Amino acid sequence: MNRTELFALVEKNYHVEPDYPWRDTNAVLRHRDTKKWFGVVLSVAGEKIGLAGQEGVDLLNIKCDPILIGSLVTQEGFFPAYHMNKENWISILLSEESEEIFNQQIENLLDLSYELTIEKKKTKKTNTKKTNTKKKKAE
Repeated sequence: MNRTELFALVEKNYHVEPDYPWRDTNAVLRHRDTKKWFGVVLSVAGEKIGLAGQEGVDLLNIKCDPILIGSLVTQEGFFPAYHMNKENWISILLSEESEEIFNQQIENLLDLSYELTIEKKKTKKTNTKKTNTKKKKAE
């Protein structure tokens, strides 16, 4: 999956277009309502992620379950997050030559990142807890 294919997928699945906050080729994928990032596409020198002889490469940074990150970084095409928190984010090499199974894996991980970055709604438990605390103080 290359950058163009990724952006088409994101538009189709999440109705999101890439945002270019740095006014260069690096793009941010944001939730439409909260503007929280669920992905970042960066052009970096291959040597910065440990690839020998690579000029510039495109990386997709996505939020990921920390339990999955350890096993993913052992696979080809996955790297510890570039310029992001390495405990919660992972970098994926975008390439024209990637196989369909790898592309499906990117799609699944992108779904996970989207879900992990959805703003959490406050529950009634929080309000109930405050009410109970007030009652105890009054007694």
